[in-house]
Amino acid sequence: MGRPQSTGFKSFSTQRKDKKEFQLDSREQQVEPGNLQDATFLNAVVKVYCTHTAPDYSLPWQKQRQFTSTGSAFMIGDGKLLTNAHCVEHDTQVKVKRRGDDTKYVAKVLARGVDCDIALLSVESKEFWRGAEPLRLGHLPGLQDAVTVVGYPLGGDTISVTKGVVSRIEVTSYAHGSSDLLGIQIDAAINPGNSGGPAFNEQGECIGVAFQVYRSEEAENIGYVIPTTVVSHFLSDYERNGKYTGFPCLGVLLQKLENPALRACLQVQSNEGVLVRRVEPTSDANNVLKEGDVIVSFDDVHVGSEGTVPFRSNERIAFRYLISQKFAGDVAELGIVRAGRFMKVQVVLNPRVHLVPYHIDGGQPSYLIIAGLVFTPLSEPLIEEECEDSIGLKLLAKARYSLARFKGEQIVILSQILANEVNIGYEDMGNQQVLKFNGIRIKNIHHLAHLVACCKDKYLVFEFEDNYLAVLEREAAMAASSRILKDYGIPSEKSDDLLEPYVDSVRDNQAIEQDYGDSPVSNLEIGFEGLLWA
Repeated sequence: MGRPQSTGFKSFSTQRKDKKEFQLDSREQQVEPGNLQDATFLNAVVKVYCTHTAPDYSLPWQKQRQFTSTGSAFMIGDGKLLTNAHCVEHDTQVKVKRRGDDTKYVAKVLARGVDCDIALLSVESKEFWRGAEPLRLGHLPGLQDAVTVVGYPLGGDTISVTKGVVSRIEVTSYAHGSSDLLGIQIDAAINPGNSGGPAFNEQGECIGVAFQVYRSEEAENIGYVIPTTVVSHFLSDYERNGKYTGFPCLGVLLQKLENPALRACLQVQSNEGVLVRRVEPTSDANNVLKEGDVIVSFDDVHVGSEGTVPFRSNERIAFRYLISQKFAGDVAELGIVRAGRFMKVQVVLNPRVHLVPYHIDGGQPSYLIIAGLVFTPLSEPLIEEECEDSIGLKLLAKARYSLARFKGEQIVILSQILANEVNIGYEDMGNQQVLKFNGIRIKNIHHLAHLVACCKDKYLVFEFEDNYLAVLEREAAMAASSRILKDYGIPSEKSDDLLEPYVDSVRDNQAIEQDYGDSPVSNLEIGFEGLLWA
């Protein structure tokens, strides 16, 4: 899921359909060469069968109809396997089958990294691991190195092998997680079902995980592999914390400094550095950096005026690569130029906080129903499900341009009205942001649920965007709620997460006014390469 991708990046597993479609393409030869037929590392690649049950974001108290898909995974030792996160997204059951075996074994998802599109699986059955040899993780390959992609793509049930070379290594947009991490571009065919399968070098070492392709009329055979540096970061994160915490970010919007006049105006003497244009209020950088600062080094590595840093022997790569090598909670030392004076500052790096999230933690969206008024947080999956036209331009603009002012902040919207005599006249107020309840500005949906539960006033007053107002008589609203739930077959007036006690993390209401910027909050939405989030 995530925001609609205009760039052409696609991540996919094979969804099961009743009708098979075969297309012959001489450019994509998927064969099992004789010299690989008996290779032991092929036996470490397994087929993944997943049953998915995704949430219904429009009707958040229920789930959508389940569907099945297939993908690939591979053994890494210690009873664990690696696959793509999108292969097991919203899973209700995961099974795996070894090459040459006809038995499917139940697998458990231990950790899921949405941003890096990696998932860690375990299989308890000892029979599954009998005679198994885990793969060895190799180093980052060089350009033009041969690469072999192994998996179980569409077109058949047996293992498939495609060969190609490494075309490019750079910071890449990850379609599933809407993030930017190191990626390996290859020209070997990657098709639905290949996702989660390993890519090997000529020594039989795994150099990455196949995960997405680039679809375009102007380009052919562009596939992407998650490199072992990203895989190792994911595994180390899980081992350190007992769970996956995510890749950190600096939390700043940066502009390149290629123009000499711009550098001179900022009193930057050398041809280096990137200009800070915006700082996320939820990041630690907000306490250290200011708009107008120029970042010239990161942990003593000089940052070029194009926003790049040295990479390997004679290459350069996006500055964000250095940040992605860190873990959540790590400290980075930045060299900055402020008003012509050089100084060094320290910043704690943490995962980015999205006001409108790309994925819902826990899988099921929050909701609150008050006398038929259905409230839920705005999220990218909801926008995708409802379609942008029905959401409206104002909410879309907030989703694309607004930054969270504090951790836990949400845009709470009235998604729909369940018609009843108690809410007559409000039927056409759907997809409006609720700003205040009884004069108190709303911080998130848990805050709204808490305010309603504690209310002793005669009326429930909701103030919406565009000056809409909805007033309900409290006792009548509470009396009607149970009848409305029964009429519409809804099990509860609120989601399970709202049953937990509310903890107020922000004491100062002045700090929660929403911040609107002139630039999008995602690199995917920025129309040119001069600006980038890091």
